[in-house]
Amino acid sequence: MMLPPNRFKRALKEGRQQIGLWNSIPGSLVSELLATCGFDWVVIDTEHAVTDVPDTLPMMQAMAPYRTQAVVRPASNDPVLIKRLLDLGAQTLIIPYVQNADEARAAVAAIRYAPRGIRGVAGLTRASIFGQVAGYHQRAEEELCLILQVETAEAMARIPEIAAVDGVDGLFIGPADLAASMGHAGDLRHPDVVAAIEAGIRAIVAAGRPAGILTLDPAFAQTCIGWGTTFTAVGMDVALLAQGARALSARFRPE
Repeated sequence: MMLPPNRFKRALKEGRQQIGLWNSIPGSLVSELLATCGFDWVVIDTEHAVTDVPDTLPMMQAMAPYRTQAVVRPASNDPVLIKRLLDLGAQTLIIPYVQNADEARAAVAAIRYAPRGIRGVAGLTRASIFGQVAGYHQRAEEELCLILQVETAEAMARIPEIAAVDGVDGLFIGPADLAASMGHAGDLRHPDVVAAIEAGIRAIVAAGRPAGILTLDPAFAQTCIGWGTTFTAVGMDVALLAQGARALSARFRPE
C-alpha cells in the first residue's frame, strides 16, 4: 500500500492559503461535522481540551473520508505523547510552547526514527496501515508535517533560530499566550501585541517558513493573511456553539 499523502504539507510547500478551525469538543460526531464544512484543516486539540490521546483516533477516523486534513496538537512537546499520536495515524502535529532551537530539535527528533531521531518503532500501527505500507519506517518522515508554536515574547525573538532547524515545516503564533507574556493577558488587541504578531509573521516568512495563527476575529484574520500567514485558523467549535446559542437565546428572550 502507498504511504497516505499529506495534503496539508503539500499545500504549505506550494504556498497555498489553508483556512482552518479548532476542534476542542471531543467525540467523532463533532469532528466529522466540522470536516464537512469546507475547511482545509481542523486541529484536534489535546492541550486546552478534555480530549486525550485515545480520543483522537475516532476523531481522525471520522475526518478521514473528507477533504479536510486533521492536525493534532499534543498537550506538550513530549516524545511519548508525540509517538502515540503518530502511531495512531496523525500526520500533522502542532507542538505548543516551543521556546528555542533546542526545543525545536527535540520535537523534530520525536517524529523521526533512529538514527535521525528517537521515535519508538512499532510495526502494526494505524500509521503504517497495520504494517502494509512498504518501507514505512524509512519513508514515514516524507508525509509528516511538524508545526511549532511560538507563543511568548522570548520565542518570538528567536524565530530565526527556531525556523532554521531542519525538519520544521512551519511556525504558528499563539496570540493569547503571547499577550500574557507581554503583560497583556486577555488583551489580544493591545497595540504592542498586534505589533509583535505582525513582526513575528514577517520574521517567519523572511526565514522561509510558512506562518500560521489562530484568531476568532475575521477582520484580523484577513489582516494576518495580508502580513503573510499561509495557514490561518479562523474559528473554534466551542466559540461557534456559544455564539450561536447566545444569539438564538437573545432573539427570543423578552426585552
